[in-house]
Amino acid sequence: MEALTNVAKHAAATEAEVSVTGDDGLLRLTISDNGHGGADLGGTGLRGLAQRVASVDGLLRISSPAGGPTVISVELPLPRPAGGRP
Repeated sequence: MEALTNVAKHAAATEAEVSVTGDDGLLRLTISDNGHGGADLGGTGLRGLAQRVASVDGLLRISSPAGGPTVISVELPLPRPAGGRP
């Protein structure tokens, strides 16, 4: 949600896309937009998102070159079912 809020507030984007998949014990989210780029972890919103992702042993990546597009990728570990099998 934080990533989409940032798109609306800062990206000057006309399109955004969210993709969610789950496999190999990971939940993968990708949020992309066609805005002007320049997003980084220096702001409190994305820094807070990175901290929340890290708190559950997840990984956050940001690609946002000047001129765009911005792509934020998040990988979160899925809980294992009872019995330890995926």
